[in-house]
Amino acid sequence: MRKAFISPSKYVQGENELLNLGYFIQTYGDSALLIAHPDDVKRVKDKLDFTSNKFNITLVESGFRGECSRDEIGRLKDLAREKNCSCTIGLGGGKAIDTAKCVAEGDALIIVPTIAATDAPTSHSAVIYSNEGAFEDYAYFKQSPSIVMIDTTVIANAPTRFLVSGMGDALSTYFEARATSRSFSKVNAGLPNGVHAGAAPIARGTKAAQALAKLCYETLLEDGIQAKAACDSNKVTPALENIIETNILLSGLGFESGGLAAAHAIHNGLTVLEGTHHYFHGEKVAFSTIAQLVLENAPKEEVNEVLEFCVSVGLPVCLADIGVNSMTDEELAKVAELACIPEESIHAMPFPITEEAVAAAIIVADQLGQAFKQGRN
Repeated sequence: MRKAFISPSKYVQGENELLNLGYFIQTYGDSALLIAHPDDVKRVKDKLDFTSNKFNITLVESGFRGECSRDEIGRLKDLAREKNCSCTIGLGGGKAIDTAKCVAEGDALIIVPTIAATDAPTSHSAVIYSNEGAFEDYAYFKQSPSIVMIDTTVIANAPTRFLVSGMGDALSTYFEARATSRSFSKVNAGLPNGVHAGAAPIARGTKAAQALAKLCYETLLEDGIQAKAACDSNKVTPALENIIETNILLSGLGFESGGLAAAHAIHNGLTVLEGTHHYFHGEKVAFSTIAQLVLENAPKEEVNEVLEFCVSVGLPVCLADIGVNSMTDEELAKVAELACIPEESIHAMPFPITEEAVAAAIIVADQLGQAFKQGRN
């Protein structure tokens, strides 16, 4: 059996770690294309100025427009060539990070999350959206980012909703890896550069990836509530450090080398609904994880444990929580159709998948979430 595991070359995490950015840029040269939303640049401007001044580094600001779309990727590639940048920095949230991956194409890439909202920072893949924010495709590169550096002071001072969203993304990791293992499905870690997921040689997950995925879920249950409280107070605590590592490193390695299944596919389907565009990736994944558990008829105790965790940290458990107050049969069918396209990860589930079953799981998950919230009130 062919197996695969992939990870960044280096992962560093600590308070004020961003002050060390210049050391890493210098390994490539004296300039870098900085792909970051202007608001994120403003949040860490003093530390970026420190890098420029102490290390004599030129940071070329990109004016990132907020969407990882083909148009934006093309614009930034042209800018990097024009300015002769030595490396690419993706700073900020998931879309800035994914855009930086697409611009660097696996070379000389430094990822600096300013929020712990997704597990995107460590992976060798990116999600491409339309200019309007609807899911379009995945992109894969020859390797994971060269360097992932996490300044926990910056993340502690970001809005808590981002951290909670990251917990929603991380929540799916164990359940999707478990399903992938049971079905002996391929994992993204085995994908060669430039090969579409549907055509790649099969590589299955390692025991190491399964262990990381399980630790990811266990740490969420253990430290999630305390980490949320720390972030509410803008303080770095051991619990917050653990959840930052969980959201970014454990979830990132777990999903890429352990596998994706129904939760992320259902998330992708939900993006066709206009109401969901105002909610973060991890928030939609949290609800989609509940839908996956319904789809696989998971034990009631497990479903309730997930519902309890979500409600305790403020993650969505029903459609209304992600902006869908009503949905026609046609809209539901479209969501299920997109979730079930041949190349989607939902086919890693250990049983045959139908659009009708996915639609039913979404509706039942919504009902369970509503009932659970009412029962706690």
